[in-house]
Amino acid sequence: MSAVQTSFGRVDDNGTVYLSDNGIERAIGSQPTMSHEEALNFYIKRFEDMAATVRLLEQRTKAKADPKSINKSATKLLADLENANVVGDVESLRQKLRLIIEQLSVAVAELEEVRKLETEKAIADREAIAEAAEAIANTDAKKINYKQASAKMLELFNQWQALQKGNARVPKSKADLIWKRFSQARNTFESNKRAYFASQDQLAKASKGAKSDLAAKAEALVEKGADASVEYRELLNQWKKLPKVKSKSDDALWERFKAAGDAIYAAKSEKMKADDIEFAANLEAKLALLVEAEAIEVEKDLEKAKAALKSIQARWEKAGKVPRDSIRKIEDRLKAVEQKIKSFEQELWRKSDPTTIDRTNSLRTQLEQAIAKLEEEVKAAESKGDSKAASKAKEALEAKQSWLKVVLEA
Repeated sequence: MSAVQTSFGRVDDNGTVYLSDNGIERAIGSQPTMSHEEALNFYIKRFEDMAATVRLLEQRTKAKADPKSINKSATKLLADLENANVVGDVESLRQKLRLIIEQLSVAVAELEEVRKLETEKAIADREAIAEAAEAIANTDAKKINYKQASAKMLELFNQWQALQKGNARVPKSKADLIWKRFSQARNTFESNKRAYFASQDQLAKASKGAKSDLAAKAEALVEKGADASVEYRELLNQWKKLPKVKSKSDDALWERFKAAGDAIYAAKSEKMKADDIEFAANLEAKLALLVEAEAIEVEKDLEKAKAALKSIQARWEKAGKVPRDSIRKIEDRLKAVEQKIKSFEQELWRKSDPTTIDRTNSLRTQLEQAIAKLEEEVKAAESKGDSKAASKAKEALEAKQSWLKVVLEA
């Protein structure tokens, strides 16, 4: 007979504590230093601790806390109850734990799906970063803007770090593979950038030397004044072919080169103003010659017109230079007179050419014969009352008469 007993356990006379689980009794231990009541209460307290843990899991389930964590704890606790050294209604705890696990099954599956999608997105985001970095690294060095590209690379790196701090779990093997791509792209970009700026430095040095030489040559031309404008233009063309470098020294060289050009063109402008004053009288003389030339009546006497033009041309050359802004205008007027006399002479020669005359006479004869024949056809058709034939013959007759008129006027 037990010394102490409850609904779910007892202590025998030897101090051994037993648990009654679904009608099956199992020895769970003994506490020799305790009384029977204390020993039984010791194992009851253990049960109450487990029951408190179950209640906590129930509360967390209702609060919809992390289902995976709750499920893990409930599953372990359910397994522990199989050999738990406690005294109490173990079966009721099992039922509560099974209910918790059952309730969590859907939530755990949903959580797994969410985490799967989060993982897929995290992988896609990392791959997008790697692809963007590779695109930058593979851009033609002549077309890339390294300032903007460097800022973009830093932005991509910050994005990667932000993803690393996220909750989404990415398999290490997959993450390492994508990181390798991203890292290689960054290294390639940095290598290309260093090479580009090294070449730019060399180019800048070469350009600086060439521009310094051109600036010195331009400054040497200043002493020539207006006469140096053509040579300065050649130097300017050489300057334009050199690479543009953004530096204070390049700007300073350009200021030197430009100042020399300004001085040369200023001298040229002054010379042109002086020339215009000097050539004003020449302009008046040529304008008078134009009036004389434009008054030539070539139709009256070709030879006399040619002689007059020749005299005018000789005096034109002796008159000398005129202001630059008047050259084109007066030259065009003289050329118009020259062309008028030339065209008249060519037309006169064409009309007097024996071959042309013979050809014209032959065509004239043919047309006159055709016209006479058509006139007879018109009369014949009208006498017969054939209006259709008469109309057709008249059309042909009018056409031939028009051609004859052209031939006679030629």
